Amino acid sequence: MSIIPITDFDDPQLDIYARRSEGQLLHFYEPKEGIFIAESPRVIQTAFDEGYEPISFLVEERHVKTQAKHILEQYPDIPAYTASYDVLKKLTGFVMARGMLCAMHRKKLPSLTDVCKNTNRIVILENVMNPTNVGAIFRSAAALNMDAILLTKGCSDPLYRRSVRVSMGTVFQIPWTFVDHTVSWPENGIRQLKELGYKTVAMALTDRSVSIDNQKLISEDKLAVVLGTEGDGLNDATISLCDYTAKIPMAHGVDSLNVAAASAVAFWQLSKR
Repeated sequence: MSIIPITDFDDPQLDIYARRSEGQLLHFYEPKEGIFIAESPRVIQTAFDEGYEPISFLVEERHVKTQAKHILEQYPDIPAYTASYDVLKKLTGFVMARGMLCAMHRKKLPSLTDVCKNTNRIVILENVMNPTNVGAIFRSAAALNMDAILLTKGCSDPLYRRSVRVSMGTVFQIPWTFVDHTVSWPENGIRQLKELGYKTVAMALTDRSVSIDNQKLISEDKLAVVLGTEGDGLNDATISLCDYTAKIPMAHGVDSLNVAAASAVAFWQLSKR
């Protein structure tokens, strides 16, 4: 294993962990794909299993021969920078989950058509800006039989460190892309989804909203579930273009759930056919 004790905080090879923002990592190799940071051995292994390639590791020294060992042994020629807990916390500015980070190369984003191939239940996130919510939605989608996720350009990137961590690595397992990468949203995006055979359902509170246990809705062969941003929800234009508008029945006068919580309820119900 290529273990490198940290002796110089200013080592430029540590910049990606200590002195680069998420946005800078995203554009690190522009115009080619950038970098992201995965955290914890379990999440890092999931990324490896899905074909992502490491650049370097940052490991708490007490984990080199324990829970990080099987990760490091898979890539013995990749540099693994190591130091004590206190040094790494000072370097990164945060506590590392399970004492391990891995910088990885991003993959080229697929097209909307490629992401939707051979799917029946997909998710569209419209301007969901909180990376914690994005990660939680990915985890729910993976657990509750959603086949793919599309995001508008206003969404937080699924490969931001917080999203990856909260998703428990499911961002590597579910096919996804930014819908604006290939087609504008909502007009052309929804039109293309309909051309691919999907019925679209906007999750929103309106006078024409049906319950998510509506049998006609559930029985649709191909369904795209559209979720909106925190607080404001979906744009009016998006709602008007969708085939259905649906809501989750509430008790005790509660009008809505956080988008991540709502996604789990909707996915569980709408995955039934």
